[in-house]
Parts: sequence; structure tokens; C-alpha cells
Amino acid sequence: MKFLCERDILADAVGSASRAATHRTGTLPVLSGVRMGVIGDSLTITGTDLELTIRLSIEVGGERDGAAVVPARLVADIIKALPSGAVEIDLAEGDSGAEMSISAGRSQFSVRPLSLDDYPVQAEPAGDAVTLPAADMAEALRQVVRAASTDDARAVLTGVLLASEDEGLRMVATDSYRLAVRDLPDSSVLSSGQKVLIPSRALNELQRLMGGEETLTVRLGEREATFEAGSTRLSTRLIEGEFPNYRNLLPSSYPNLLTVSKSAMVEAIRRVKILAQDSTPVRMTLGGDTVQLSAITQDVGNAVEEIDASYDGTEMTVAFNPDYLLAGIDAIDADDVTLATMDPMKPAVLRGVGQDDYLYLLMPVRVP
Repeated sequence: MKFLCERDILADAVGSASRAATHRTGTLPVLSGVRMGVIGDSLTITGTDLELTIRLSIEVGGERDGAAVVPARLVADIIKALPSGAVEIDLAEGDSGAEMSISAGRSQFSVRPLSLDDYPVQAEPAGDAVTLPAADMAEALRQVVRAASTDDARAVLTGVLLASEDEGLRMVATDSYRLAVRDLPDSSVLSSGQKVLIPSRALNELQRLMGGEETLTVRLGEREATFEAGSTRLSTRLIEGEFPNYRNLLPSSYPNLLTVSKSAMVEAIRRVKILAQDSTPVRMTLGGDTVQLSAITQDVGNAVEEIDASYDGTEMTVAFNPDYLLAGIDAIDADDVTLATMDPMKPAVLRGVGQDDYLYLLMPVRVP
């Protein structure tokens, strides 16, 4: 195998595929590598940990066809460190076995490849292909994935639910402290009544890989989901298990409604949370034509700020985890946001004014 490629293009491709390679001990050593295969002027790079697979194809100046598996992190670091310009990759047999030469300018490295025969064979994706606007899917993922759990102790909460809903698609994620729901009414990926649970880790990677692509092709098999954007393919195993019944958390109406500027709210929370140390919540005092935000940390100090707002309801003080609150407001794509509440101990719902396709539900924090 021998080819030439611009450093930045090659570094991006190897780096992206490497994100699916495993870095855990106790697994197959070959899974810590990426497979590089050249046919003609096309280089295909694959990384997998058997749960997640990322495969990309880029154009190169191919001189000799071939394939090899090389240590993912090591090769990615080498390529990024090379001087700008063309990088030459040459896999050849030496006196002590195969070696991959990586060179650019006056820099030259050699790396011992891993076992090509031990690398998992990649099957073609199953399921019917459905094409969606990539921009719509990227925005929906940005809004929803942030609410998924990162604790593997409850695997179903580390996933994002995709469910058929009113001839469209609904995406839901929760970590039991917050819940994000996004509807894509014009997207038909699933058959009526169908639902699947996709790992949030895979969808986080998908956001990075979509880039400026116009369309996203989705295939849902019985145990695997595959996404294709341009010359990049991401495949992931589906999570088995029953997603919590989130609908019970969504009352049909809320008696108290706060409306406030998104930018003003974000800036105020960021300032006040400087004093919200050691898991201290941010308190919101609701009433009148302002909302007061405050944080009190014992033996450290306190912060208070008022911003203009519109409020219809009973005067009250409600408190939230400031990071979770910021994440919910940041996810909303509108100039003004609403916070709907029942009382200080019931979940509150954030929405964008005039936007009914997304909601972010947040559990309050009990304060004295």
C-alpha cells in the first residue's frame, strides 16, 4: 500500500475514524487500531469497538493498493504533528516484518501495523434507506442528545429514543433529572408504532461527522442503525430495553408562565453561577415584571441579579441546577424563552416562544 494525501485532510479522516476505536484494556488489541485500505485513488479508513463503527472515504494519490491496521492514536498524533503539505504513506515488508512509513518534508516515522486478519469484517448495512435533510437532523440532535445520561449503570438512559409520532419522528432523551423532546413532523424514518433506542455516544459522533452535508441517509435494522453523510458512514448497535414512560411527566397545562429574553437569561445565569459552588443551585424568584436570580454558597458569598421579564402566575421561588438550566436555554433557537411551572417542587418546562416542536423539562432542586 502506498499513497499521497494532504496532511490536513488525512489528519481529519484518521482522527474521525479513531474516535470509534477502543482505548479500553481487556479488549481485542486490534480494536485499538484503524483499518486503512487503498484501492486506486480512494482511501477508506475504519475504526470500530464493535459497538460503534465509523468509516470514511477520501481521495488520495494512490500508487499501490493494499490495506493495513495501525494504532489509531499513535498514527493520528503523528500525522497531526507533521509539517503541512503532502504526506506519503508506504506499507512495505522489511527484514523484520511489515512496517508503515509515514513521511512529510524532512520528517519520517515508521510504525508496526497490527494484525489485518484479526480486524472485524464490516457487513453492509441492513434496513431500507430513508433520506432526511441533514441540517434538520443536526439541529434536533443538538437539542436532544445533551439530556441523555452518561452513566452506564442504566443503559437505557444513555440512549436517545426515536419513535414514530403522528406521521413524523419524535426524539427523546433523559437522565432522570431533565428531559428533552423534539418533534420532526415531516420526517418518516420509522413505520407506524415503531421505536428504537440509539446510543447517545453514537449520535454525538454523528453530529461531528455531518459537517456541511445536505442530506443524511438512515437505515434501521433489527439490531443496528446506520447513518451515511457524504462519504462517511456511522453504524451503531441499538440499545435493548424499555425507555421510561416520559409522557406522564408532561402535564397538559401549567398555571405559571415566565417569559424572558434568552440572551439576558443566559448572561445572568452565567454571572450568578460563579457563586454557585459545590452543587449550589441558582434560585429564581418569580413575580412582577422582573425575575431575580441568586446563588448563596455558605462561607463563600452570594450573587444576585435581576432582569426584565413577563410573569403570569403565583409569586414563588424555584431553584435549579445552573448547568442543566443553561443547557436547556442554550438548546432553544429563539429570541425569547418561556419557563412554565406548577409549583417549586414540580418539573418545569422550557420552550422557545412560538416554537412547539421542542421542550426541555427540568427537575427543580429543593432549597430551604
